[in-house]
Amino acid sequence: MKKNTLSTYPSAEAIFRLFKQLNRVPRPSWHEEKAAEFLTRFAASHPGLQATVDEHLCVVIRKSATPGYEQAPGIVLLNHMDMVCVAEEGKTFDPLNDPIESYIDNGWLKARGTSLGADNGIGLSMALAVLENDDIVHGPLECIFTTNEEDGMTGAVSLSPDCLKGRLIINLDSEDYDVVTVGAAAAYLQFSTLPFSKATPASGDICFHLRLKGGKGGHAGVDIHKGRINANKLLGEFLYQANQKYGIRLTCFNGGEANNSIAANAEAAVCIPASHEEPFMQDFELFAAEQQAAYQDTDPDIRFTIRKAPLPESVICRKASDGLLQCLHATPFGVLKMSEVMEDTVETSHNIGMIKTNEEDIFISNFTRSFIDAKGIEEGTRIRQLYDEAGAQTEVVMSAPGWVSDLSSELLAQTDRSFLNVLGFTPKKVAMHFALEAGYFVQKFPGCQMVSIGPKIVEPHSVTERVNIQTVEDIWKVLVYMLYELAQNKG
Repeated sequence: MKKNTLSTYPSAEAIFRLFKQLNRVPRPSWHEEKAAEFLTRFAASHPGLQATVDEHLCVVIRKSATPGYEQAPGIVLLNHMDMVCVAEEGKTFDPLNDPIESYIDNGWLKARGTSLGADNGIGLSMALAVLENDDIVHGPLECIFTTNEEDGMTGAVSLSPDCLKGRLIINLDSEDYDVVTVGAAAAYLQFSTLPFSKATPASGDICFHLRLKGGKGGHAGVDIHKGRINANKLLGEFLYQANQKYGIRLTCFNGGEANNSIAANAEAAVCIPASHEEPFMQDFELFAAEQQAAYQDTDPDIRFTIRKAPLPESVICRKASDGLLQCLHATPFGVLKMSEVMEDTVETSHNIGMIKTNEEDIFISNFTRSFIDAKGIEEGTRIRQLYDEAGAQTEVVMSAPGWVSDLSSELLAQTDRSFLNVLGFTPKKVAMHFALEAGYFVQKFPGCQMVSIGPKIVEPHSVTERVNIQTVEDIWKVLVYMLYELAQNKG
């Protein structure tokens, strides 16, 4: 590409090459050490790039302006390096060590049996493709790659206010290519730990193992309005009702794939008096049939199984067993309120992400989102009180502020012009029901302008996650054009 014209664009092949390399690097949230090393090695292998790493492993790679454009405003490309790692039922997959295997299917890039990591790996790869290409015209450039965006945003929270000089920030973490994200919901993530003592099963008890699998799952923000099951909530509701009738005792409850995903699978083991065996099984089979009928459109592959199991040596004490089921019954799932000011937009929602029975306690994650910060905190606090009453200890892992862009900003106007000139249309402006790091960036870097763009990514945080290849190429052209146009402003 010649530096004085945008009649041609560099190939997007570099993006897919870099993404394939990135997907060989394990990078689940809280474990980004190898990803940070990958990024610093990338910078070291390309002359003219300088990388810094902070104590939370956030990486900033800087590149000087194209010669002649040193006086242009500084540009920041924002991405996070972690991904939500989930795998198909039965697939052997170690997210701390195993690579993601991708393949192309009818114009889409997909993964074999796991989440793909296109959220936010494609955006990250796009930023690296800019950094390695000396023909792309740009002003002073900083690419920041944060950690743990998906499960607490601890990387963004910890950023030093002087780590970035640029104030025009292009976030590449959006998932609809014909949209500019101009707002994101506040996020309130909390982890509860419910301690329990062990008790001996009552004389005459029998044990059952119950399983719900095959839910569609998905992103707990952008997919929350689609009416899908949450396996934790659904199985918990059956067990709550059964407890009212039969006085069951939990042996274990495990469900969900990630804190930021809609739970697709859950299982539990329970003890009940042998005299209730037949009605208990009948209730479960009736419940299963009712739910399969109710969710045949949204979750056509859900399956319920029940089988007798050997009587365990111990069960969870009555207080904790009843307490967990009461919490699951009282904790909402899904859309709590639609926005009164943004058409067809979820205002407030809640998701029960993961439940895991450990040796002496039960872990539960709860994720509340809202475009009104106070309402998210209010709902999160109400849910915390439920778990407090059950005897749990709860930690607020993330209370991230919402974000609304300045709709009159020059960066947004330039984004519109870039889409129009490159793709022939003006993108929609949408506030999305997911959390972005933008709220923290606006707080930490006064005077910044921010937009968020990206290719079409479907079903993020799930085993059906996929990215449309053509839209990657389209957004790549828009990004290159934006950088060129922004560089023409020399102050």
